Amino acid sequence: MEKKLSRESLCVQGGWKPKKGEPRVLPIYQSTTFKYDNSEQMARLFDLEESGYFYTRLQNPTNDAVASKIAALEGGIAAMLTSSGQAANFYAIFNICQAGDHFISINTIYGGTYNLFGVTMKKLGIDCTFIEPDWSDEQIEAAFRPNTKCFFGETISNPGCQVFDIERFARLAHKHGVPLVVDNTFATPINCRPFEWGADIVTHSTTKYMDGHATAVGGAIVDSGNFDWNAHAEKFPGLCEPDESYHGLTYTKAFGKMAYIQKATAQLMRDLGSIQSPQNAFLLNLGLETLHLRMPQHCKNAQAVAEFLENDERVAWVNYSGLKSNKYYTLAQKYLPNGSCGVIAFGLKGSKEEAIKFMDSLEMICIVTHVADARTCVLHPASHTHRQLSDEQLKEAGIAPDLIRLSVGIENVNDIIDDIKQALDKVIKA
Repeated sequence: MEKKLSRESLCVQGGWKPKKGEPRVLPIYQSTTFKYDNSEQMARLFDLEESGYFYTRLQNPTNDAVASKIAALEGGIAAMLTSSGQAANFYAIFNICQAGDHFISINTIYGGTYNLFGVTMKKLGIDCTFIEPDWSDEQIEAAFRPNTKCFFGETISNPGCQVFDIERFARLAHKHGVPLVVDNTFATPINCRPFEWGADIVTHSTTKYMDGHATAVGGAIVDSGNFDWNAHAEKFPGLCEPDESYHGLTYTKAFGKMAYIQKATAQLMRDLGSIQSPQNAFLLNLGLETLHLRMPQHCKNAQAVAEFLENDERVAWVNYSGLKSNKYYTLAQKYLPNGSCGVIAFGLKGSKEEAIKFMDSLEMICIVTHVADARTCVLHPASHTHRQLSDEQLKEAGIAPDLIRLSVGIENVNDIIDDIKQALDKVIKA
């Protein structure tokens, strides 16, 4: 039996196992198509009767190697890369929902995902109920309907930095016969593996810490292989009933535990085509090779910055789960004992204008839309990433008007703190 590698070794060597004479480094298979010797071989691939490569929209060796690495890091059985994190979350839900269906989501999720679930998917006939994570079990269970197909949450919410009680929500989802889908972007599998706490599907915006260098947009969906679709076959006809677009093939019968990812690849990617390019997958793999080194540094730096902010009288509040005073500290010790991530949410004493002036006064730290890469950056969500939401929606999503999202990088922490201090000095005198 092959030795099971640690997460650190998987980051470096997972996914690609070169044979004699093959490249030591994962190559870029920059080709749209692949050659076969006869028509029958190609026909079997199109009928899903055997595996292989024939068109990069469906599968590509570079992408598959990286997807395999991410699946191994999460402890899942299979993964699929997508063109973005938004595509990953859309595919994860749409793979088991269709017009007339319903699902439940935590309301503190990323603004783009909130809009996807609450506006765009509603146009497709799929309804989403947003609930607050602090609701009682009874309140949350009242949100389930006969046509509810899944429950969605983020390990660490973007941008509010709330910690998701995975085990609790997995229990509630499974009680009602549906899977728990968890976006694990901020924690990464280095700091949390949701499958170990009962989650069934994990998604990522690989654009963030996995890539780590702000070079390549991408996403991923990982399947644990643990959810028994056949036990709730009436809820999941797309997986448990014949697919006429593949001559009546039934995914659960043909692929067993691999049914979910096979359907996402063979049906959704075939028809919607949100692929990650092989070039981006190659860049993502380079980022993954140092993920286990970067995440501890992000967390170490963020902890120091959070403590500085908490002790500065010009700061009104700080939300970082590494602080012992934090509301989510106990949950973080359970799910994220080695650290959460480098993202801190905080607010200044003063007006929205002073928060904007503070950001404009930063010198090393840049205002960018991005988050969770090697460079420290800052954003005002209500004015930027979440500006498409109404004031009521911002409140529902837990986005305070004064919330500043600080993504702490891996620079020298003294330089980061010095930059924050000089900007504070320009706006609010100590």
